[in-house]
Amino acid sequence: MAVHLWIAQLNSTVGSLRTNAEAIASAVQEICSQHPVDLVITPELALCGYPPKDLLLNRHFVEAMQQELHHLASALPPAVAVLVGTVLPNPDADVKGQKPLYNGAALLREGEVQQVFAKQLLPTYDVFDECRYFAPGSTENLLTLTTATDQLKIGVTICEDLWNNEQFWGQRYYERNPVAELVAEGADLIVNLSASPYCVGKPKLRQALIEHTARQYHCPLIYANQVGGNDDLVFDGTSLAVNRQGEVVSRAKGFREDYLAVRWQDGDLQPTAMIAPLAKGEAAEIWQALVLGVRDYARKCGFRQVVIGLSGGIDSALVAAIATAAVGKEQVLGVLMPSPYSSEHSITDAKDLAANLGIATQVLPIAPLMQTYSEVLAPLFAGTPSGVAEENIQARIRGTLLMAIANKFGHLLLSTGNKSELAVGYCTLYGDMNGGLAAIADVPKTRVYELCHWLNGQAAQGRPIPDLPIAGPVVIPPHILSKAPSAELKPGQRDQDSLPPYDILDGILARMIDRHQSDQEIAAAGYDLDLVQHVRRMVQRAEFKRQQAAPGLKITDRAFGSGWRMPIAAQW
Repeated sequence: MAVHLWIAQLNSTVGSLRTNAEAIASAVQEICSQHPVDLVITPELALCGYPPKDLLLNRHFVEAMQQELHHLASALPPAVAVLVGTVLPNPDADVKGQKPLYNGAALLREGEVQQVFAKQLLPTYDVFDECRYFAPGSTENLLTLTTATDQLKIGVTICEDLWNNEQFWGQRYYERNPVAELVAEGADLIVNLSASPYCVGKPKLRQALIEHTARQYHCPLIYANQVGGNDDLVFDGTSLAVNRQGEVVSRAKGFREDYLAVRWQDGDLQPTAMIAPLAKGEAAEIWQALVLGVRDYARKCGFRQVVIGLSGGIDSALVAAIATAAVGKEQVLGVLMPSPYSSEHSITDAKDLAANLGIATQVLPIAPLMQTYSEVLAPLFAGTPSGVAEENIQARIRGTLLMAIANKFGHLLLSTGNKSELAVGYCTLYGDMNGGLAAIADVPKTRVYELCHWLNGQAAQGRPIPDLPIAGPVVIPPHILSKAPSAELKPGQRDQDSLPPYDILDGILARMIDRHQSDQEIAAAGYDLDLVQHVRRMVQRAEFKRQQAAPGLKITDRAFGSGWRMPIAAQW
């Protein structure tokens, strides 16, 4: 006979304890109403959402979570065991001088909390800062699941507990290896409750680690990952189960809530028909991540409508497409703000884009406002040449108009700057950087072009674009893709008047930011040393801008934001 295990791949809202508890209960009840169920596994911190950050410093929040956990236990079908990711109090904190909380999991069954488990390994790299809040667990995390036909000894791990695999990585990151310890204790099966943020290629890398771990220890593994966007982080889900041979037997959908059946029989996990495909290519993967990130940021912050400045350029075109997919074309407003330096094709390109997407537009010429600024500043600026300050006034006029619209109608303003611009400061503070969310702040300019070409390729071949129904064969007007990028803040301006070609700039930035290479190492890869040093200075000088930027959706290993902690007043 089989043991029926299920993953509830849920999209929790940080801090919304009752809503999250109700979602867990609803998922369990829905699964139970249609299928035999012995154990349901939720993601890491599913009850409070991940990452809860400094909410955990509020004792009333923590106490409310404990109350909600017990309320949830009483609301679940009593015969079903449910493993819920939650925060647990550390009763020995004062005696041992430890943090007062554990990142943990609670086994709920028969109306009560029957057993608790604490996360052993606490990450402090990239966006993670778990040692700020949690003590590491030290007790044996074994769960004995007894059913009418079988008894399973399950090792319970939480996210990082799975990642300290010296054989897979070629090095050891922590003293302990919780998976190895649980296998040595006789675990028949390892489960992992996770909230693993997305970055490009992460679903495949994660699956490779899980497959390797199962083969290495000859122990099947079930991985339950959070899905959804929380602030700058996007979680892709893609929960899965692998057997002793490291073969995938079940996989949930990516970037969607999903329930995944896993069957234990004859001493191993058995194949099921529920193996959702991974995204075909990085562009498809990134597209889904950005759409989910914008959708959840808007929804969880209480916004229904989005406003975007449409310049006729490629960055705003991509953001408009993402927004349309995220919230629907009826909820997106594109604002055109031409100046005397705007080319006619920029206006027509922006209108063509809006027509392709089916979004509303508004045209607000800024020439009169530019004239007023010039008149007011004329006495102070007298005798000085016109330059960057005057150019930036245009961007700040546009930013002010967009913020006024957002403020007046309660819209979410999406800023449209890309990672390349943000890295070197080719953006205007309090101007085009204005916004509640920077949708493509972690997307380099060359990747922006790739995504737009991918959108057009999908449309031209009649292939579906997730969440973006397009009637015609084109999403991004061809002229937007072919023209030279320009801020159009002065006559004949092009980005490459101030920056290296984007393919060269992005190559340098990838090595500098993502790989932490020195100027000499980058130059050794074929880049001009003087140019590399110039780019380094631009990156350093722009730090004060980045620390005032809107949150940006993270899609790479090294994104500006919560995982980037550089000083401003520094010389290095």
